[in-house]
Amino acid sequence: MLLLVIAAGAFLSTMVGGLLALKLHDKLHLILGFSAGAVIGVAFFDLLPEAINFGEKFHSPATILSCTALGFLSYLVLDRILLFHGDAAPRGPFAAGVLCIHSLLDGIAIGLAFQASHEVGIVVAIAVLTHDFSDGINTMNIVLKNRGRRTQAFRWLLVDALAPVLGVASTYFFTLPGEGFGAALALFAGFFLYIGASDLIPESYHAHPKFLTTVMTLGGAAVLYLAIALIGQ
Repeated sequence: MLLLVIAAGAFLSTMVGGLLALKLHDKLHLILGFSAGAVIGVAFFDLLPEAINFGEKFHSPATILSCTALGFLSYLVLDRILLFHGDAAPRGPFAAGVLCIHSLLDGIAIGLAFQASHEVGIVVAIAVLTHDFSDGINTMNIVLKNRGRRTQAFRWLLVDALAPVLGVASTYFFTLPGEGFGAALALFAGFFLYIGASDLIPESYHAHPKFLTTVMTLGGAAVLYLAIALIGQ
């Protein structure tokens, strides 16, 4: 039941982000800055510690951290491949489709995190809900910036909002063995670090290089740290 509520929250978070993108153009850098801090915070303060905790019976810390590096670098390679081939496709729909894939992976991350433990699942869900909000913003902006119609942008927003729901639902049909939890959490930590460092932080800062944007990023990380600390008590 909780997973269904979270999936519904992911849907609503994406939709609200996309709709607000039409009205809050001058404040989006602050929202994205906070989202960047939250995504990076969950990687450093929750996913990596939990990955080492779950994986220490099966893997060395060096192996776990190698999985994080693999997640970061594999996401980078995929991102570069998609960007390289982007010139052969309409830029707006192509980029929106990439964001939908991101959202699908977000949903899978939530489901797998709950398989690990309730606490890990809650923290990952918080980070993903924040990230999905920014995904909705980015999906709407990408289509509209590339001369897409509002109706087309809304259709892509709807697909992006449904993607994490499908990702969560897919994890009802498969589970990871115990020895795979640590590696999977470390892999997702690498994904989150790449999304935050390579996507959200630059996107939030390049158009509005202001001190307050950095404060919001640090605030996002601080909020996740406090949430993790409270859940862990």
